[in-house]
Amino acid sequence: MSTVSATSLWRDRRFRTFWSAQTISAFGDRVTELALPLIAVTLLDASPSQVGFLTAAVWLPNIASLFIGTWVDHRRDKRPLMIAADLVRTVVLLSLPIAYWLDLLALGHLYAIAILAGTAQVFFGTAYASFFVRLVERDQFLEANSKLSASRSISFMAGPAVGGALIQALTAPVAIIVDALSFVFSAIQISRLKITAGVSEESTEPLLRRARAGMRYVLKHPYLSRSLACATTVNFFNLMSTALLVLFASRILELSAGTIGLAFGIGASGGLLGAVTASPLSRRFGAGPVIAAGALIFPASIAIAALADGPTWVKAVALGAAEFVGAFAVMCFDVPLNSLQAAVTHDHMRSRVAGAFSSINYGIRPLGAVVGGFLGTWIGVRETLLVSAAGGLLSVLWLIGSPIIRTRELTGLEPPEL
Repeated sequence: MSTVSATSLWRDRRFRTFWSAQTISAFGDRVTELALPLIAVTLLDASPSQVGFLTAAVWLPNIASLFIGTWVDHRRDKRPLMIAADLVRTVVLLSLPIAYWLDLLALGHLYAIAILAGTAQVFFGTAYASFFVRLVERDQFLEANSKLSASRSISFMAGPAVGGALIQALTAPVAIIVDALSFVFSAIQISRLKITAGVSEESTEPLLRRARAGMRYVLKHPYLSRSLACATTVNFFNLMSTALLVLFASRILELSAGTIGLAFGIGASGGLLGAVTASPLSRRFGAGPVIAAGALIFPASIAIAALADGPTWVKAVALGAAEFVGAFAVMCFDVPLNSLQAAVTHDHMRSRVAGAFSSINYGIRPLGAVVGGFLGTWIGVRETLLVSAAGGLLSVLWLIGSPIIRTRELTGLEPPEL
């Protein structure tokens, strides 16, 4: 494990290597996040409910995260799994421009890409939970999460603008090649890392029994159970709006792909600001209060875009402002929450805990996307965004009375005994 002090992560070659892999991959992701729904809306004339199903397909594999994480816990070296996941996503994404060139593009293909790439992401994410704590020291968790979140936020700033320009210049299917190549780079960088493998779980119990033990550990954990409930509520209502946001910007606000990408990119600067300030804000006000503030502001921010009207520039500014406020708030929510979860989770449970979280927290996202799609068809897209903003405020109720909201520092936290 690294012995570099928490104030000098940029001097840690291993961290820099991993950071570069995550940063380039994040930039590629921004292209696909914009391109996939635009392909559905502009090339395949998808309805709001069909766009909702497409967003749901991206998150659907997370329902199996608990079982995938339980299997991953048995693997001593998580790095090969992360490399394999990157390469699988490369192949899956490259199938889209090939289908486009062969004139075989269909909604079913988009759904398949979303599910397969999402499954690979689950393997990567559950392996990453154990990999991360061997890459950096405990007192580096906040700083490392802040730096990784900052680069991800920068990708949200520049990525959509670059993605929008690429889509207009090359068409959306061809632009996805950029994301495929970013996963190749990530796989190469991770393969260069020399990380001491952790101790694999020695249990000979069947996978299902170990998965139940992992879920029981989360649900009985005073910190993990409440943070899971809060994040799940946020994600359900957020996906109601996320599923429809590109459609809303394109059809209701009548903005071009380039303008949408530019608004998303400028608005995402709030994420960079949030990632940079989340750690000092947590030290100043306490990690728990910052998490609670993020849980309130993040879902409510979409109302700014939902109420947009008037000239094109006004609607574009409103869309960018909603992205700015939401991106800032989600970093203030994610950075301290991820660091807290890393601090209070037992080493032998990390992949299972990551899997349990993904199964529920991310597993709720397909439902949120489908509900958002149906509501968009039933009551209107703009109205659905407002329902999403109001419903997301309920998430903070899970933090009231929990030890999370009273937590100020992470250094004294220890995981409970198994």
